[in-house]
Amino acid sequence: MAHGPARAVRSRRPAIVQSMQLPVKRPQNESGSTARHSSDPQGPLIFISAAEPSADLHGASLIRACLGICPDARFVGVTGPKMVAAGCQPIFDMTRHSAMLLSAIRVAGRARAMLKTSERCLRDYPCDGAVVIDSPTLHLPLAKRAQAARVPVMYYIAPQMWAWGAYRIRKLRNRVDRVAVILPFEEEYFRNRGINATYVGHPLADQFAETSVDRATVSEIRGRGRPVIALLPGSRKHVVKAVLPGQLKVAERIMASIPEATFGLSVAGPQVASAIEGLLASCRVPVRSYLEHHTGLIQAADLVLVASGTSTLEVALHRRPMIVMYNSSRLFYHLVGRWMIHTPYLSLPNILAGREIVPEFVPYYTSTKPIAERVIELLRSNELRQKMLEDLEATTAPLRGGQASRRAAAMLLDMVGRS
Repeated sequence: MAHGPARAVRSRRPAIVQSMQLPVKRPQNESGSTARHSSDPQGPLIFISAAEPSADLHGASLIRACLGICPDARFVGVTGPKMVAAGCQPIFDMTRHSAMLLSAIRVAGRARAMLKTSERCLRDYPCDGAVVIDSPTLHLPLAKRAQAARVPVMYYIAPQMWAWGAYRIRKLRNRVDRVAVILPFEEEYFRNRGINATYVGHPLADQFAETSVDRATVSEIRGRGRPVIALLPGSRKHVVKAVLPGQLKVAERIMASIPEATFGLSVAGPQVASAIEGLLASCRVPVRSYLEHHTGLIQAADLVLVASGTSTLEVALHRRPMIVMYNSSRLFYHLVGRWMIHTPYLSLPNILAGREIVPEFVPYYTSTKPIAERVIELLRSNELRQKMLEDLEATTAPLRGGQASRRAAAMLLDMVGRS
C-alpha cells in the first residue's frame, strides 16, 4: 500500500500521530478539487470517531465485527486505546479528555484541533465512509465536515433527542445518511422525523452476554456481611463529585437503621480514584473500594445506589434492585434544564418501561432522607424487591441477543457498498 507523506505536527497539538499511515491522497480533478473515488485496490477505508471511553469500547467492537464480515476493511480516525488495539489507525485521541466535551466544545482548543485534523483526513484521503459514535456536540460538526468531503456518514448510538435537544433534529437529518439506534423505540422516533434509522440492539447487552462473573469475588463480598449495598458513582470526576457525597450520606442513614449492612464502592478507573479517596476520608461508615471487581460487586449487591446514566442499564441487565441518584445544580435545572428535557423520566430503565419501575432522585434532590427511606423499605421487603426484578427482566428482554455490533457493521458496510 502506498503511504501518504509523514506530517510534522507541532508539540502544542498532543495526541495527533506524527506519521499517518494512510493510502495515497485523493487525486485532484481539473477544477482543483479532490476526486471522490479512489483507485486503491484494497478494501474500503472507513473513518471512525469516538470521543468517550465507552464509545472507544463500542467502536472497537464495531471494528472487529466489520473485519469479521469484510477482512480487508481499513479504519482510521479519532480513537481510544481499544480501537487502536482492534486495528484502527489513530489520528487523534479525545477519550482521555472526554470531560471537555461540553457545550463549549466549539471554542475548546483540543476539540478544534481534532476537528481540523479530521477534516484534513476526510478531505485528503479516499475514505469510503465515516461512522461517528455518540457525543453529538462533537460529532454533528464532524458529520458536517464529512458531508463537505462527500463522504457518507453513519451515526452509531444516536443523540437522545427524544429526551432533550430536539432542535438538533434538522442537523442530524441533513448531515447523516444512516443512523444505527440502540433503543427499541428510537427507530420509529427518528423515522417519523425523516431520518433513516434502524434499531440494531444495545451494545451493552452484547457485552453483558459475554461477561463472566467471578463467583469467588461475589462470595467474598457477601461474606463481609448482608445486606450488601453497592455504590456506583460514575466514571467521570465531575459526576463522582456530584453523586458520591449524597450516596455516602445515604449509606450513613442506612447504617443507623441496619447496622449489619456493608458497603462496596466501584472505582471506575484511576481517573476518579483521587476524587473518591478524598470523599471517603470524611465518611463515617466503612466503605470498601473495588477497582477491578465492578461486575462482582453488582452481582453481590442486595441493592445498588447508581448514578444516572448508562450504568443504570448495566445494573438492570444484572437484575439487581437499584435507586438512581444525581444531584446537579437546582438553579440550572429550573432556569435551563426543565425547558430542554422532554421525557418524564431520566433513568434508562424507567424510560424503556414508560413508567417508574426503579426510584429515581434526579436531576437533583434537597435531602437524602427520602432516598435512605426508600432503600430501607426495599431492603426490608422481599416482595418489593422481587417486583422490581420482574420489571427489570421484562424491560431489558428486548435488548438481549441483538448482536448490536454485528448489525451495525452490516449497515456500515452496506453504506460503503461492501455488504
